[in-house]
Order: sequence, then C-alpha cells, then structure tokens
Amino acid sequence: MTPAKTVADGRYPPSYYAASRAIERTPVPLMGDVSADVCVVGAGYSGLSAALHLAEKGFKVVIVEAAEVGWGASGRNGGQVVNGLNASLETIERRYGTSTANFVGGLVQEGAGIIYDWVARYGIDCDLKRGNIYAAYTAQHMRGLEDKQALWRRHGMDDHEILDQEGIRRHIGSTAYVGGMIDHSGGHMHPLNLALGEAKAFESLGGVIHERSPVTKVEQDGAGARVITAQGRVTAKAVLVCGNAYLGNVVPELTARVMPVSTQMMATAPLGKERAEALLPSGMCVEDVRYILDYFRLSADHRLIFGGGVVYGGTDPADVVAKLRPNLDKVFPQLKDVTIDYAWSGNFALSFSRVPQLGRLGERVYFAHGYSGHGITGSHLFGRILGEAVRGDLTRFDTFASLPWIPFPGGRMFRAQYSTLGSWWYALKDRLGW
Repeated sequence: MTPAKTVADGRYPPSYYAASRAIERTPVPLMGDVSADVCVVGAGYSGLSAALHLAEKGFKVVIVEAAEVGWGASGRNGGQVVNGLNASLETIERRYGTSTANFVGGLVQEGAGIIYDWVARYGIDCDLKRGNIYAAYTAQHMRGLEDKQALWRRHGMDDHEILDQEGIRRHIGSTAYVGGMIDHSGGHMHPLNLALGEAKAFESLGGVIHERSPVTKVEQDGAGARVITAQGRVTAKAVLVCGNAYLGNVVPELTARVMPVSTQMMATAPLGKERAEALLPSGMCVEDVRYILDYFRLSADHRLIFGGGVVYGGTDPADVVAKLRPNLDKVFPQLKDVTIDYAWSGNFALSFSRVPQLGRLGERVYFAHGYSGHGITGSHLFGRILGEAVRGDLTRFDTFASLPWIPFPGGRMFRAQYSTLGSWWYALKDRLGW
C-alpha cells in the first residue's frame, strides 16, 4: 500500500512497537488559528529534535502531524543507533572534497550523543542499550571494515573494535559470519518509545503537538509563514518541513528530491531469556555490511526483531514474513520453529546521493530529509542544525545546504524502476561476495 493510503485514519499500523508502546497519547487535532515562533511539520525524529532543541531555548513551537507522534519511520525502524551517514566519509570526500569530509567527520557521532543525553536527562523509557556490530560474510567485507576503522580514526573517532571469526561468535550465536566490527558508541532502543518520550519532553517545556492534522499547504510571504490544514492554520515566523518519506506532495518543490523506500521487519514470539541470550550474548544489535542488508536485535521482552530488504517506491510486499523468513533461517537456523508474532513495513526517504539534504525555500521555510536508511542519528543531528538556523546560526546549516542534490535517473515517473535495476546489480554483488 502507498503512504497516502496508510495515513488515512492516523492510527499506528500494527507492529511490535505500537503494541508495546509505553505512552498512550490522546491526539489533539489542529482547530482554528494558532500562532507560534516556529511551526514544525511532522512529529518524527527530525521534527521532534528541532522542536525540542528550540523549546529548550525558549521558543514557542507548534508541531503539526498528519497521523500520530512517531507514526512513520521514527516509530517503525530497526531501533539501531548507527553512527554516520549512508554515504561513507570516503564517498563524501571524493564527491565534495576534503574540507566537507572533515566537517562531516566531526559530527557523525553527534546524533547518537543527542539521543543518549535526552534519554538520561528526560528519563525516557526506551530500553536503550549500547553497542552495535557490523557483521561480515567475506574476507572482502572484513577489509572494508578495517578500512572504515582506519578512516574513522583519522577523523578522531576510535570507538571501533575489529572482531575475527572467533570474536564475533562471542557476540552472535551464528556461524554465518567470518568476522565483524563493534561500534561501542552505537546502540539500540525501542524507537517508538523514544519518539513518544521526546514528545513528552517537548510538551513539558510548553511545546504543543497537533496530531491527526494532515497539512494541505505551506505558504509564506513577507509577513510570515503559514501551515494550513483542513480545519486550522498555524502562523509562524519560520516553518520547518520534516515530513521526510511521508510528506507526499504537500511541498511540491521537495517531492522529486527523495524517493520513499520501504523496508520490512518482524518480531518473533518471546524466546525466553536463556534462548535469546544464546543468540546475542552481549545484547548488542547487528547489521551486516551487504548493500541489501539484514539487521537484528533483541527486544526487552526477549524477542528477536529482524529486518531487511527494500522496495523502491514505498509499496509494501504482499507477505513480509515470506520475504524475511529465509534470511532469518540462514542466520539463525535454530529458530526455524519459532512463531512470528508481528510483521510490518515502513518507509524511509532515499536521496540519490545517499547524503541527507538540508535547505531553505524562500526566507522562512526550512526542510530536512533523505537520511537514506540512517535516519535515527541523522535526524536528531539535522533537527539540531535546523534549530541553530532558526536561531540565526547558519554555519552548519549552510555547509549542508550548499551540497548539490542529484535527481534520480528517470525522474519521478521512472525513478523506482531505475533504482530497482541498480539494486539487482548490488544484490548480485552481495550473492557473489564482491
């Protein structure tokens, strides 16, 4: 199904996260005219991060959300705090130069730091644990991880630990991998509970969230900017557009910049503490290093949450379990008898360059999107940078805004087909171990 159809009633789609959320909210739709210093469109991580950073500085901020807090990617993702952007620092240096790579290298761990700080400061109950593992299937994968460790060290980050085959077996109860690498500064958590906790923190500082209020139009002139819904309007000095993969055509200038891509997840029945810890003895989350990767972790109630796969264009596969189960059985054949309790899909926004985009439309409308599968940390970072820009500090905003964005081959009509062809090539490389 398409994003436009799934947002219709505003309720959370079925998932393990929705079923186990720690906070129940009563949505308050936007009714009538409201004024604010800043209006944020979207109550996902980007919008919540920007709003909370601004609220901490005393700004009057109103968030307008089409569905409910964390309804999109922020409440459905793998829950893995993975540092960096989808595009590697090496790729960024090759495309944009050494100074840009050095700039990005200085802040790729900042998004995780924001999460860790807010979880501690606001007492957010989201089952946060530290450490994530990159798992390698081949010797070539291991050489890539060793290169990544060296590259990050050059940028002052030394949180990575290389694991040989014996080492990775101490962390993952599987014979599938030849080795890997731990990022000790990474981690994992319950993503929807993180979003709900951030929303609660924002509201504790006087912030206002209007849910189930789809935006129909964003406009601006010399007097201000306005966010318009079917039943209300917010007038503000600035608008931050943070709809990402679920923005639709609300801001036509942004529609062609990114493409919605769905990824799939499932959660097993509770395995029990002993069986769960045999799978992941150190409790870290895992992602492999293939182009079309698998990722997995344990939940607080000892389920295995397993995800992977992509569908370009943002549609859902007919049977998520049928798509993911063979991959799960390959990594953990000892789970072939395990029941799958939940299976779901969610969209992330892909940019063609795999680099997130920050920018401004006119004088008063700012946007951030296109995290390309690395949105948990990137969105928190870019939310902070959006807040800096609104407060008048454009130093970091302008650096990202100046990076050229690249249109998808085939334009809006054929971008999914072209991207699918590209994914077939990379899937072949994955199968051949290149």
